[in-house]
Amino acid sequence: MNAKSEFSKGANAASTAPAFLSVWDMHSYYGESYIVQGISFNVHEGEILALLGRNGAGKTSTLRSIARLGDPQVTHGEIWLDHQPLHNMKSYEASIAGLGLVPEDRRIIPGLTVEENLKLAQIAPPIGWSLERLYDLFPRLGERRTQEGITLSGGEQQMLAIARALARDIKVLLLDEPYEGLAPVIVDEIEKTLKIIKEQGMTTVIVEQNAVRALELADRAVILDTGGIVFDGLASEVLENEELRAEYLAI
Repeated sequence: MNAKSEFSKGANAASTAPAFLSVWDMHSYYGESYIVQGISFNVHEGEILALLGRNGAGKTSTLRSIARLGDPQVTHGEIWLDHQPLHNMKSYEASIAGLGLVPEDRRIIPGLTVEENLKLAQIAPPIGWSLERLYDLFPRLGERRTQEGITLSGGEQQMLAIARALARDIKVLLLDEPYEGLAPVIVDEIEKTLKIIKEQGMTTVIVEQNAVRALELADRAVILDTGGIVFDGLASEVLENEELRAEYLAI
């Protein structure tokens, strides 16, 4: 038995809880490039799943495929969220169904204040957290509510991007590299916030190059390698498995 099959086999029985978000046999392409190669995994309600792997493993492409962004193009497979099929939806329909994607570049809208960015997210139903609740979660945003969003620090922009996702009535929060470029003290603050969100029942999928921090936060982990899954199990198993971390995460 090779290492890849051994790692995968040992983890597949990690949880028998019913899936809340389910990806089944998903294949995605950027043009002729075959990026996501028939992956299947489940995310259980209320948990944090770390989606990990080296650069180019297909992590961001997997998030974008789940969010139905159209690039990469999903050519085969099924995506289900809380008994709803997402695989035939457009991105705005998937958003209405309950997916909230926070992209790596955050996409704060120029010319709008912090509060205007949040209010724009609530311009149409389903509306999620109130502004007051978001400011309680992110006090810095409350202090800067009249400041133009793109003039915030990197950490504050990340807070705004997460808050904007929560301003919608979402069921799953998809985070793409939320710690990138941030000072450790800001990472600590965002991590604390994600724990609070989880305590309030939010299901989260996090893609993050800082694998140790992501694993310490997560309940479960899926590791990708060249578009396929090599591990699906408890995050603690990855932290304890030096061979697995060295081979697929370089840590």
